[in-house]
Amino acid sequence: MEKRKKRFGDRYDGYRVRSLSPMSYVSPFIMKTRNDSSNLFSGSVELGRIENYIKKKRREDGFSGFGFLHVMIASYVRLVSQKPAMNRFIAGQRIYQAGEDIAVCMMVKKSMELNAQESAIKVIFKPDDTAEDVYRKMEVAIKEARQQGDSNLFDIVAKIINWLPALLIRLLISILEFMDYFGFMPKIIHKASPFHCSMFITNLGSLGIPPIYHHLYNFGTCPIFFAFGAKRTALELQKDGSVEKHKYVDFTVVSDERITDGHYYANAFKQLDWILRHPDILDEKPEQVIPDID
Repeated sequence: MEKRKKRFGDRYDGYRVRSLSPMSYVSPFIMKTRNDSSNLFSGSVELGRIENYIKKKRREDGFSGFGFLHVMIASYVRLVSQKPAMNRFIAGQRIYQAGEDIAVCMMVKKSMELNAQESAIKVIFKPDDTAEDVYRKMEVAIKEARQQGDSNLFDIVAKIINWLPALLIRLLISILEFMDYFGFMPKIIHKASPFHCSMFITNLGSLGIPPIYHHLYNFGTCPIFFAFGAKRTALELQKDGSVEKHKYVDFTVVSDERITDGHYYANAFKQLDWILRHPDILDEKPEQVIPDID
């Protein structure tokens, strides 16, 4: 995909989308925050093919830690390569395309102890990344987060801010919001912030519970929050009268409706479902990466 050139009105973290309908430009002024404009979506994934795919990756490719989390992130990266509007965000009441970078954030426990510290990781993917690329990048980021303790960039910035009096923290956050509104957020803060990303994902299956509908953050630019839960089993009646056992994972999506229209979202979720039912395609790069409209 050819890199777009920056023009007046673009930000260092995105390109202004200029050829949308008039309603698209007005809606961010009417629905001013992400919580104002959150849409809730839920779905489920049948695990037959995915479990076989995971076993194959672990056995034949040597990816011992490969799991459903990697399949889901790789599927979303592939979705963005074909539906680039899913990688837009709202800033300063304007709609931007994040470009080639697909930044995925998640919280990582230092250990599985109840009171263990959490740290945020941000992993940058490209639209043509394969499942192998996703696995390697995620493993590096998770390993570093657990080994560094509270010395990764996000924890350092958060610790410094936490030393300030409460009123100064409120003032600092207000200043950062003002700077981010106009695209002047310091890059080191942007790099550390888990609130500036393409998607936030949480694996509640590791806690043994169903997925929740997690709110979007008004601070930052994250337009999608994805959660998936524990595996469940369903007994399903077949046409011949027999009963089959199937495994599913339920997932939820909270999205910023302002980045694109309902028809586009519907087609995107249908395509995500198709990708998840054909996980083998994630081993190859996409035939083409579709650019967003100007």
